[in-house]
Amino acid sequence: MSYDAIVVGAGHNGLAAAVHLASKGWKVAVVERENSAGGAVKTEEVTLPGYRHDLFAMNLSMFAGSAFFATHKEGLHRHGLDFVPVADSFASAFPDGKWLGVSTDLDTTTARIESFSKADAAQWRKMAQAFPEEAAYIGGVMGTPMPSVEVVQLLIKALRKKGYAWVRDMVKLLISSPRAYLDANFESPEVRALMAAWGLHLDFGPDIAGGAVFPYLESMANQNFGMVIGKGGADTIIKAMSGYLASLGGEIHLGRAVTRIIEENGRASAVELDDGSRLSASRAIISNVHPQILANKLLGQSTGAKTLADAVRNFRAGPGTMMLHFALSDLPDWSASPELRRFAYVHLAPDYQMMSRAYQQATSGLLPSEPALVVGQPTALDPSRAPAGKHVLWVQARVVPYEIKGDADGTIAARDWDSAKKAYADRILSIIERYAPGLRGKIEEAHILSPLDLERANPNLVRGDSLSGSHHLDQNFLFRPAGGWSRHKSPVRNLYMVGASTWPGAGTGAGSGFMLGKALAGK
Repeated sequence: MSYDAIVVGAGHNGLAAAVHLASKGWKVAVVERENSAGGAVKTEEVTLPGYRHDLFAMNLSMFAGSAFFATHKEGLHRHGLDFVPVADSFASAFPDGKWLGVSTDLDTTTARIESFSKADAAQWRKMAQAFPEEAAYIGGVMGTPMPSVEVVQLLIKALRKKGYAWVRDMVKLLISSPRAYLDANFESPEVRALMAAWGLHLDFGPDIAGGAVFPYLESMANQNFGMVIGKGGADTIIKAMSGYLASLGGEIHLGRAVTRIIEENGRASAVELDDGSRLSASRAIISNVHPQILANKLLGQSTGAKTLADAVRNFRAGPGTMMLHFALSDLPDWSASPELRRFAYVHLAPDYQMMSRAYQQATSGLLPSEPALVVGQPTALDPSRAPAGKHVLWVQARVVPYEIKGDADGTIAARDWDSAKKAYADRILSIIERYAPGLRGKIEEAHILSPLDLERANPNLVRGDSLSGSHHLDQNFLFRPAGGWSRHKSPVRNLYMVGASTWPGAGTGAGSGFMLGKALAGK
């Protein structure tokens, strides 16, 4: 069969590209090796019947704020997209029994901060009030091809409206480490830790250059706009995109693996499937797979294929991630305050020292003695994800090694994840119980995913990196996934790349798919 475009991989960026092209009249097919679409956005009953767990991504704020959603919201809502707005977005609990949380009511948040530092409360208010205007420029950069004339035009506009000093400070923010930026703006260790924890959602320990912007953006965006999760699960966006695509005449072929991208005269022209059949594309083949997998497994030995392989050879995975999913009889009883039961995320990352230690241990191949933990409580906000009165808990351990060379605590002897994950999950539970005693007694069933399990579940998560590639400065902006190939083109004509390994990186914002869709369709 012949199409205008074939998308290889049904991650949300691939689906976004397909939806946009189909909305412009292109005949599009999406081919996915798994029996369900979604990539790293999946919701499944992995513990007990009726308990719906977001296996990987949970936070859909980037999708709700994306240009893709703004353009296609009517069609997506027609096909079942449903969000749950979150006013109490995230909090940090501290070992001394104190806590600090961010809610959309600015007076509430600043009152909490004021108990730690009046100066920090005033600074927080100032930053939060300035954020909506500033976000337009920062978000504009994140939603623009890199490099491009549009980025230059955006910078010129910022210079004219905001002035040189503002642009200089924004550039400094983009290249600063979390510690450098936060120490320059806040005096309270608790406020600094509250924000710095967001750096480890990517792969930024407190002292890694380029890591300041994500804590800033997440903190201020959650303060101003709150968080968004999916009604019934994060897969609401996948179901809606899939249904919308079908209504536009697009096709999704599930359970059919692409084994080869066929080139003719230096141009990608078709894909070969695992059953030997072929699908051809006259205008574009869009790869929503990791660029190293694309270069080394799906392409042949053409000049363009070798150029891509050389370009992405040194594209590094970030540290590994471990996911723990629990079916619970009740939410955790946080000793700091019962108010913490209302928050979407509770971070257990109390200070720079702990975050730096965990990061250094993991990147050295050691199981961290105390990883930073993100404890997600989706059923506190969306009871539909579990039977009446029951709950699910989403726990992400940031960060852990892919290859285990040792245990920083000296108590786990195993050196492979299949043998070590149960003991390490028990360590994580013990950490949570310091802050929420009695959690073990509420667990009805558990599902544990090591970094190796993540890679098995989704080969794009190379080495168990849930972000599909480090976001350090040498692999971000115009260097993602490689210098010269950040605009979603490849060295093979008609072959394009989207996904978390490409600009603008990880997250649920559908940025790369929408940017490419617009570029190919001309608008």
